[in-house]
Amino acid sequence: MKTKLKKLSDSKVELTVTLDSKDLKPAKEKALEKLAKELKVEGFRKGKVPAEIAKKFIPENDLNAETIDFAVRTTVIEAFKEVSKSPLVLPNVTVTKMVPDEMIEYTAIADIVPEVKLGDYKKLGVKKPEAKVTEKEIKEILDNIATSYADKKAVKKAAALGDEVLIDFVGKKDGEAFKGGSAKDYKLTLGSNTFIPGFEDGIVGHEPGDKFDLKLTFPKDYGVKDLAGAKTVFEVLVKQVNEIKKVPIDDELAKKCGPFKNLSELKADIKKNLEAQNAHKLEEKFKDDLVNALVKKSKVSAPEILINDQMRMIRDDMTRNAAAQGLSFEEFLDANHETLENWEKEARKIAETRVKASLVLQTLAVEQKIAISDELVAAKIAELKDVYKKSPDALKSLKDPNVKMDIKNRMIIEATLDYLVKANG
Repeated sequence: MKTKLKKLSDSKVELTVTLDSKDLKPAKEKALEKLAKELKVEGFRKGKVPAEIAKKFIPENDLNAETIDFAVRTTVIEAFKEVSKSPLVLPNVTVTKMVPDEMIEYTAIADIVPEVKLGDYKKLGVKKPEAKVTEKEIKEILDNIATSYADKKAVKKAAALGDEVLIDFVGKKDGEAFKGGSAKDYKLTLGSNTFIPGFEDGIVGHEPGDKFDLKLTFPKDYGVKDLAGAKTVFEVLVKQVNEIKKVPIDDELAKKCGPFKNLSELKADIKKNLEAQNAHKLEEKFKDDLVNALVKKSKVSAPEILINDQMRMIRDDMTRNAAAQGLSFEEFLDANHETLENWEKEARKIAETRVKASLVLQTLAVEQKIAISDELVAAKIAELKDVYKKSPDALKSLKDPNVKMDIKNRMIIEATLDYLVKANG
């Protein structure tokens, strides 16, 4: 077998493979054996016709076609190995020349794992920020706690900032209701800045039973193109006004929250938890920053096929999240004021970043000989079995060899990230 390599791009190659009579002989024997099993000849049971006799009854074109099929299937992967390339999918094969029993020439085009040239991964120049907790963060938590214990009481008075209102509304543009602009029995805390400017302020001063129109203009930088800068009218009905009376943030509130003697102990606990949360977030961000810096310093390209796979995964995740809210993927985009075009553009950026990050980390793992033992993988699977013990489908999936391999690969990536952190600590 002779193999000639042609580079089509950083992640796609074309091989020209030439097979001689020695390569074709075993392929023809296999082809004849297969066709003989399907042959019916008088005096022989089906599948028991000797090859030499079967050869007389098999059309030459059928035998040649089957020989080519065997020859290509048994040599194409070996051909890629010869040139040290790893195809990401089955190669697209075209037979270009064929002389029966003498030679076959075919081309095989495939996306491959691209070569990655790592930058200096020990000097990435990324600094890990210190985890800090501000008084503002603690106050926000305390305010949320106080709100959770707040007393809501329906009142017959004009709504004011800080009140909660129960409303029906319909948003219209050019006299037609637009998607995502209507709701019934919607609870809104006035002053929360949940809606576009002017909406909440426009409700202030209205009492239960009031029905009115709000003429509002959407911000020019609004996420939905059709609404950006658009003049609209919201038909609003105030159904109920709830006065929210927050409880004081004091020692009594602290005692309601747990085994705290006073407010100081509650604040100390909040600070401790926030420090742990912030430290974890900063650790994850530090890893992301290191990987992004390594990608920038390295020479790596993202094959289109891997980008498309990642985009499918991103969409599948969003579809599942949407379904949990009783929405389709398209309805989920509308609810988040996003167009399919913008989503695909952003999803592609994320997908490409993920692919490049994965490739540089895989290359680093190989270079540093980072491996995970079967014992560690088994321990991880045992841990997951305990987590998913109430889910038969999840437990069944953990027996799948492909799932086990995926778990092992993820563990290798995590170990590689830990190495990267230590190298830049």
